[in-house]
Amino acid sequence: MIWVTVVRNKDNQIRGFQVSGHAGYADSGEDIVCSAVSALTITTINAMSMFTSQSFETDQDEEEGRITVNFTEPLNHDGELLMNSLILGLRTIENEYNGEYIHVDFREV
Repeated sequence: MIWVTVVRNKDNQIRGFQVSGHAGYADSGEDIVCSAVSALTITTINAMSMFTSQSFETDQDEEEGRITVNFTEPLNHDGELLMNSLILGLRTIENEYNGEYIHVDFREV
């Protein structure tokens, strides 16, 4: 199961997110759910880095299948747009597979 946690503050502003685990939909290298989640996540991080002035920090562990992103300042317009797009894509995958391989959760800090 892939677990996605989007962290928000009390004002509902996104402060970061973590993606961890493996879908288990198919064998490694053939798992379309893992591939889709990875593509969305990495593309969002790369787009934030290349196309916005958004400040953030990342941490990852490939063995665990975990990546964490923490925003070091409030999201700007472009950062918020990219995060909302990421959440839309991940929730679409979650709904498509009835929450069997990916679960998207929101946590307040």
